[in-house]
Amino acid sequence: MIGYLTLGTNDLARATAFYDQLFAAMGGKRVWESERGVAWGTSMQAPSVGVITPFDGRPATVGNGTMVALAVGSREEVERLYALAIELGASDEGKPGERFAGFYAAYFRDLDGNKLNFFHMG
Repeated sequence: MIGYLTLGTNDLARATAFYDQLFAAMGGKRVWESERGVAWGTSMQAPSVGVITPFDGRPATVGNGTMVALAVGSREEVERLYALAIELGASDEGKPGERFAGFYAAYFRDLDGNKLNFFHMG
């Protein structure tokens, strides 16, 4: 059901450098680009995640209670990608661990303060 989602940024070059590396580590690639934004996915027919400067020209802000959850194939993948995000400058919001039976996740904030997680079910 999700086609794409965008996260606001105030520094497009910095955000795209962060996500180029992070999503490449997940097998993603840039699927669209414009003056205001870039999105990554596996194809134009699959869901994508993008960063964009706000259309209204006002500063991007973090949505309170908003989070992007990215599904990965294993607990080891959660740990590897979380470590990469932190290495790229993200801040910790919850180290890798089991949150409830069968749900393993790690939480972080990107360079603009947007909250994301990597998770594995099973």
